[in-house]
Amino acid sequence: MPNTLNEDVLVIYEVDARASRLTVRAFASGFFSALGHNPNISVRNMRGEARLASQTLEGASLRATVAADSLAVENDISDKDRREMQRAMNEEVLEAGKFPEISYECSRISGNMTGEGQLTFVLEGELTLHGVTRSQSISGRAFLTGDMLRASGEFPLSLSDYQITPVSALGGGLKLKDELKINFDVVARKHG
Repeated sequence: MPNTLNEDVLVIYEVDARASRLTVRAFASGFFSALGHNPNISVRNMRGEARLASQTLEGASLRATVAADSLAVENDISDKDRREMQRAMNEEVLEAGKFPEISYECSRISGNMTGEGQLTFVLEGELTLHGVTRSQSISGRAFLTGDMLRASGEFPLSLSDYQITPVSALGGGLKLKDELKINFDVVARKHG
């Protein structure tokens, strides 16, 4: 089926941060990895918009921004361990003071309608993290219902691609592996 949408005009959807979820799964090595301490991190401050062009995904675009210091460790661990992991993530891994935003810009979207208001998509965009910009492909599924767009999927990310050295926490007992998994379930609502 061709890459068409049911709308005949440019439609702008703004991200609803309260209804959206963006989570990062890190994978641990070291002593605490045996205890199941793979950090799960949620994003609390995200904004963005998607623009869907008339009758086609050509010309569609997406931009999203996350405040680097809004990432929060969600694991069921002691407050002391959470504070230490949070401090290491903000100060040593992300260096949020120097690099306050993480952004994704995409103007190349392809996909296919898979049903009424449903499509699979591939985004080819640029992810800027830790002051480094690299191409990042993201695949997922989207649903258009009334004034709402919902997109979900998962993609891998290597810290070393963004000149980030995985650090250890909890006295060296928790070391992060290079690869992360980013899961997203983003809700956006029609603007205006």
